[in-house]
Amino acid sequence: MIRITILTFVIGLIFYFANFIGIAQYVHADKWFILAFFFAISYFNHFLMKLGFANNREHFVQYYLGSIIVRLILSVGFIGMFGYLGTKDIYIFISNFFVLYLCYTSFEISGLYRKLRHIS
Repeated sequence: MIRITILTFVIGLIFYFANFIGIAQYVHADKWFILAFFFAISYFNHFLMKLGFANNREHFVQYYLGSIIVRLILSVGFIGMFGYLGTKDIYIFISNFFVLYLCYTSFEISGLYRKLRHIS
């Protein structure tokens, strides 16, 4: 969980200093909502993985796949909600969302590989 917190902090710093870096035109105004959403989803996913390891390691794959499906459904709902509310610059919003989606997913998978390597 510490890695996800550090990742969120670093991305938050990049968002905060976007004007100084020169990437403000590529960052959506609702960036903090997107970041909070991914931090909450990552925390939920970490909780499910911990539960999967503690209860029954034989069903760990089911816990992991279930968390991926829940994340996908919540992500589509999140984008749909902002689209329904009429968010300006929806294409920038969606591109920011999917860049963060890939970033958080890659960190989660690398952390999972590291945990599984210790078990095998």
